Amino acid sequence: MKRSAGILLYRKGPSGLEVFLVHPGGPFWAKKDAGAWSIPKGEYQSDEDPLMAARRELEEETGVVAEGSFVPLGEVRQAGGKIVTAWALEYDVEAEGIRSNTFQLEWPPGSGKLQEFPEVDKAAWFGLEEAGVRILPAQIEFLGRLRAI
Repeated sequence: MKRSAGILLYRKGPSGLEVFLVHPGGPFWAKKDAGAWSIPKGEYQSDEDPLMAARRELEEETGVVAEGSFVPLGEVRQAGGKIVTAWALEYDVEAEGIRSNTFQLEWPPGSGKLQEFPEVDKAAWFGLEEAGVRILPAQIEFLGRLRAI
């Protein structure tokens, strides 16, 4: 079973609680918005510490090195069966300034041409209501858990 770990950054904005979400890069996600955004996260191996993996993935996908008191948000199972473990952290970053690692993909399919794409093509801060529309459906639960703490 695949496992991912991620960090849900949040801040108190002028109109209330806001969360930091990322949009996946690459051609498959290019024209998708509602239900496509995610917390910064990534897969980890069974012998890895999940929180350390979450911190690594945040840095790889955004360039953000976050420090502070990480609050466990538990796990959710995504539609494909992957288990995602998350932590919340109050931490403010500039969404426009992210730097993501890249991946290679044969594109267009069957062309034999490898192209490089950012793992995350954009990031943004959303109020909880809008975040609930943008985030992957399985991860909505993390928003409710954050609200509860």
